[in-house]
Amino acid sequence: MIKIKLKDNSILEVEKGTTILEVAKKISEGLARNATCGEINGEIKDLRYEINEDSELVIHTFSKEDIEGKKAYWHTTSHIMAQAVKRLFPNVKFAIGPSIDNGFYYDFDVEKPFTDEDKLKIEEEMKKIIKEDIKIERFTLPKKEALELMKDEPYKQELINELPEGEEISFYKQGDFTDLCAGPHLLSTGKVKKVKILSSSGAYWRGNEKNKMLQRIYAISFPKASELEEYLNLIEEAKKRDHRKLGKELDLFLFDETAPGMAYWLPKGFKLMNILIDFWRKEHEKRGYQEFSGPQLNSSELWKTSGHWDHYKEDMFVLTDSDGKEQALKPMNCPNAIKVFQSKMRSYKDLPLRFNDIDVIHRNEKSGQLNGLFRVRMFRQDDSHNFITEEQIGEEIKDIIGIAKYLYGIFGLDFELTLSTRPDDYMGDISLWNKAEENLKEVLDELCGKDNYRINEGDGAFYGPKIDIKMKDCLGREWQMGTVQVDFQLPLRFNMSYIDKDGEKKTPILIHRALFGSFERFIGIMTEHFAGAFPTWLSPVQVKILPITDNEFEYSREIKERLEKEGIRVELDERNEKTGYKIREAQLEKVPYMLVIGPKEVESKLVAVRSRKNGDEGAIKVEDFIEKIKKEVEEKIK
Repeated sequence: MIKIKLKDNSILEVEKGTTILEVAKKISEGLARNATCGEINGEIKDLRYEINEDSELVIHTFSKEDIEGKKAYWHTTSHIMAQAVKRLFPNVKFAIGPSIDNGFYYDFDVEKPFTDEDKLKIEEEMKKIIKEDIKIERFTLPKKEALELMKDEPYKQELINELPEGEEISFYKQGDFTDLCAGPHLLSTGKVKKVKILSSSGAYWRGNEKNKMLQRIYAISFPKASELEEYLNLIEEAKKRDHRKLGKELDLFLFDETAPGMAYWLPKGFKLMNILIDFWRKEHEKRGYQEFSGPQLNSSELWKTSGHWDHYKEDMFVLTDSDGKEQALKPMNCPNAIKVFQSKMRSYKDLPLRFNDIDVIHRNEKSGQLNGLFRVRMFRQDDSHNFITEEQIGEEIKDIIGIAKYLYGIFGLDFELTLSTRPDDYMGDISLWNKAEENLKEVLDELCGKDNYRINEGDGAFYGPKIDIKMKDCLGREWQMGTVQVDFQLPLRFNMSYIDKDGEKKTPILIHRALFGSFERFIGIMTEHFAGAFPTWLSPVQVKILPITDNEFEYSREIKERLEKEGIRVELDERNEKTGYKIREAQLEKVPYMLVIGPKEVESKLVAVRSRKNGDEGAIKVEDFIEKIKKEVEEKIK
């Protein structure tokens, strides 16, 4: 008998060779019906997997918070879609078909792009395959036999050839369809219930524009029709909130083909950007942060010292200066912050030293990956590099998370913390990595409760592990926002030091942190979160004055002047248009307040207030309206 430790810490004794599914059945038939995969000692496995030693087991299901459970379900559905495409387009060549955060996709090499009619046929064929309830079987082959099996699939052969010699290569078979795959997968196609093809687009093989353009189909699946309907409604709402659409409608920003991935910030959008930056600056100044600015262009020698040249060069804009020396536009601010630290001798009494900056940085993102403000080539990161002693690690990280909690709270955002650990291409001594990871685990155990947070194995930066801050917007969508990284490596590479209390030189610890991520991306996310209806304190235009006729112009101008003196952002609409038209236009512009000025208001020296939220709020004194606005701004009312 072997012992299985379950998620609730209870122990279950089973025969050696018992599968994960059989363990699930021993717990409950309901769990067995809903299980999609298992996690044995931290590794995701099939329900078919036989357990042969004492182990810790988590059984995953398709549920809102169970990412691994959903991914196994979606991965299986991607194979169902691939099988459907093969039936309808026999000459297709297969690339990859992973699950993603919301559903899955599969890349196909076909003669021409899929039409809407093609996608409807594929979806119907998927439903047939699900109804057939085909058994899904896993098998493995040595490399030579794997290549023979995939002899007609060039993309699969390329993937197989990259695997090390002697490695057992796994496949999944369902009826007449077999795919190279690490899994996990469900037991049969009938376990999937409701499917929907969402969209298709071109995608370069492996994201490289030098490779062939393939056709990618995105889709989603759910156990219940109600869940699919809810998701499709969410997509429709997300389309209405698309920041690229709203950015154009609200005159915030634009993109032009002459500068791909680099936004033109229009006056209203730049006002919004500066309001956000101003808020960020004030909150950090209160907490002892010191802002600096560094060069945009640095010698390759700096990036070689930092390690970016070896690990990040392909994502940098590299050029040669007039002296024939290699330079690069900075993709990150950390080396510049280090140079500021090294500008003079530092003492332990100076630490923590927190250098924040919002310099523009550039990253050479592939054109196919650019996505509005979410993925750009030029942006302002809300960066800080905090230099501390080893004893200060825990408190400094807790302080940073405290700032994040306050900032996100202002916008009404919930967040979760995730630990990202050492990647394959890590730099430096493994013992320092282990030490840094332990430091972060201790902090997360204290903040979240032991093991009550996600771990993304291998997703850390090349120079250190990190805490990623995942935020949820009003539609429940999860966004990668801030990050907190503990770095023992760069201080050593740059030979950094401070004088400790014994007069000895010591190496500081570097914490990299960004909380909004970048101002561009954050504005994109907030535009969608608020559907363009920004809170009054953040709105580029807070008040629009709408005189009914030109008889009210003089009084309207007086009001505008009074509001501007109080720091309120106001516009006056003196166009010769009907009042109803002006009101509708202001509503479309999502201005928080309109002041409608007619003869009654001129006579009584009042203003008729219409709010974006409540509509007509009646006539009040100008000073009372000013007080109301200032209160909203001061209290950052959402």
